[in-house]
Amino acid sequence: MKKIIIYGVFILTISQSVFAEDKPQDLGIMNIVGVSPLGGSIDADKLPTPVQTVSGDQLDKAQTISLSEYINRYLGSVHVNEAQNNPLQPDIHYRGFVASPLMGLPQGLSTYVNGVRFNEPFGDTVNWDLIPQGAIDSMAMYSSNPVYGLNSLGGAIAIKTKTGFSSPKHQVEVYGGSFGRHSEELTTGWNNGTWGYFVDINHFEEEGWRDFSPTKADRAFGTLSWRGDKGSLDLTLGANDNDMRGNGPTPIQLLAQNRKAVFTHPDQTITRMFFSELAGSYDVTDNIEVSGNTYFRQNRMKTFNGDNSDYAACDDDSGLLCGDETPVMNTNGDLISFDDSVDGATRNSSATQMRSKGGTLQTAFTGDLFKHENNLTVGASYDNAETHFASNTELGSLTASRGTVGSGIYVDESKVRLNANTETVGVFLTDTFSITDKLAATVAGRYNHISVDMKDQYINDSEKNLNGNHAFERLNPSAGLTYQLLKNVNIYGNYAESARAPTPMELSCADPDAPCKLPNSFLSDPPLQQVVAKTWEGGFRGKLNELVNGKWDWNLGFFHATNNDDIIFHRAGNIASQGYFSNVGKTQRYGIEAGTSIDKESLFSAIDDWHIDAHYTYLNAQYLNGFNIQNPLNADEIVAVQKGDKISSIPAHIFKAALSVDLWKKASLGINGMYSGNQVFRGDESNMTAPLSGYWVFNGTAEYKITKNFTLFGKVNNIFDTNYNTFGVYGQASEVLGADYNDGRFVSPAAPRAGWIGVRLSI
Repeated sequence: MKKIIIYGVFILTISQSVFAEDKPQDLGIMNIVGVSPLGGSIDADKLPTPVQTVSGDQLDKAQTISLSEYINRYLGSVHVNEAQNNPLQPDIHYRGFVASPLMGLPQGLSTYVNGVRFNEPFGDTVNWDLIPQGAIDSMAMYSSNPVYGLNSLGGAIAIKTKTGFSSPKHQVEVYGGSFGRHSEELTTGWNNGTWGYFVDINHFEEEGWRDFSPTKADRAFGTLSWRGDKGSLDLTLGANDNDMRGNGPTPIQLLAQNRKAVFTHPDQTITRMFFSELAGSYDVTDNIEVSGNTYFRQNRMKTFNGDNSDYAACDDDSGLLCGDETPVMNTNGDLISFDDSVDGATRNSSATQMRSKGGTLQTAFTGDLFKHENNLTVGASYDNAETHFASNTELGSLTASRGTVGSGIYVDESKVRLNANTETVGVFLTDTFSITDKLAATVAGRYNHISVDMKDQYINDSEKNLNGNHAFERLNPSAGLTYQLLKNVNIYGNYAESARAPTPMELSCADPDAPCKLPNSFLSDPPLQQVVAKTWEGGFRGKLNELVNGKWDWNLGFFHATNNDDIIFHRAGNIASQGYFSNVGKTQRYGIEAGTSIDKESLFSAIDDWHIDAHYTYLNAQYLNGFNIQNPLNADEIVAVQKGDKISSIPAHIFKAALSVDLWKKASLGINGMYSGNQVFRGDESNMTAPLSGYWVFNGTAEYKITKNFTLFGKVNNIFDTNYNTFGVYGQASEVLGADYNDGRFVSPAAPRAGWIGVRLSI
């Protein structure tokens, strides 16, 4: 019945005879932002939470290779862990909540592309490699907002792609340089006032600066658009074929000998996505707009990971292979004999095919209510995802370079064949009411109902341990106020609740007596509770444009988020990726954030225009309840996490600044720098050991417009060639490298100084 109702609404919306044109609005200096996945615009000064926005022009000027790199360098309260050491696979943290392509992390940010949720249905992961930067028209990063649905614990990232109306130009960009990296991108957009198109085709390739780390990404994204007097229609298609190798953390003692070294290899991820969306809007009246979308999305992911082995010869002289003193069985039901071909390595592979479909329908009302300005948006969404997951562990041996050679023998206990279906229905509302010209109140909420149906498809598993049916539901509210205290001072305050349901991946790996090996082996599914984040925030913001005779924005705020029934991954075994998920009670993230942005034309003379950005964040992320974990230095020992212990991989201090100057409107020079403070190693939730050291890093950019249509540009990363590490985790290296490698710390090193130059031709 829910499907019939939701799809009926979609059909009613899309079947309108005319669709509205995106009319330009004369909004003066107001910053207009969306309040829902499909829009519903409002002046940002009336939104009781901070919003950070990025335009496509800013992305071009920054010369970043991806949206995630731009977010890391220029947005406040954000830092990146390069756990995979691949430029297209970063972990993006905002206020201590993460959006990552890695399974096993407590995902806490939702991502949307043109109103379609892009968190993967199997594990809520985010594959940053899927969308080429050149196709992005704008991005907005919101703090906790229940309207954005599941997983918006810390916030939401809403991406809007270009159309022939927003980007009616043709451009070719080519660059190359260090690490064998080169990129070629063609973008073309056009419209005749009624019809328009936009296409972005991108090829990215590099050998990588570390050993055995090549990456290739081929991506295409395009939109066919129609505009009428009262409406709009956009058909968007996208696809990619990406082959990425990120060989991740390496023993710190090995890196001391060779900064480019990797522990074991390869660690390969292949993504092949197809995305289609039909979106439309219709102006019922001047004050009522109905909009909707429907989509189909398929992502086929394959992983291959060469790793060290937790298996060894049995102690009883039986000549068999054992794991935890138990003989290991192959997929034919036979015990495995020990020999050199199965000693020292495992070759873990997985194939995940995810198909998602659904859509959203919403109506925005902008008319006055009781003679006061009012903005109301109501909507509903339906999403259905089918996942087919398969994984295998092949026994093997290590080569001299710590690559792997397969034996053709597969471990029975690690073979998984799982089908999962996830169905989500959401109903949301957000309303901003102007009580006076200076005081505005916003109330919002969303009801979610999620059902997860899992079926174990492995024929040898007679008990069908992965079978399960789970249902989660919750109404998440928020409420806040803004007040224009002075012309240049706006005050805001807000309370919000948001929830994240356990994913099929977490539900399938939640038994401490049967730990799994991410992302390859799922063994059982005890129930997990959904995570609920309750966030208080408030602060000041404003503009001081008159003081600089230009643009000067500033902000100072406080945030406090408490996660209830938070889910973390417990390590269990000698391999860092082996363990299980569980609820651990409450966790807390609170802090202070401040920022400023200045654009000043003709500062010293008529030829120089200056741009300054700076952000600082103090962030305290800690556990509020105790629980037990494996000792990071001794896998056979259990230690206690105490209330107040720091959450791993989150720095307490983040500072970033950028300075650039435009000369004669033709040349541009810029430098940006970032400090990221100390962070606890993953696996050391009890804070027993010294943290990973903080670091400074600086980058530079330059650009020169030779003609109106021809631009030469270049950039240098890590100008001072600083050796620093962005991520740390505990593991065991001695069994592979020898007894001298007993430190236990693995780190992901950052790239050395590197440079690239390129050209851009546009008409």
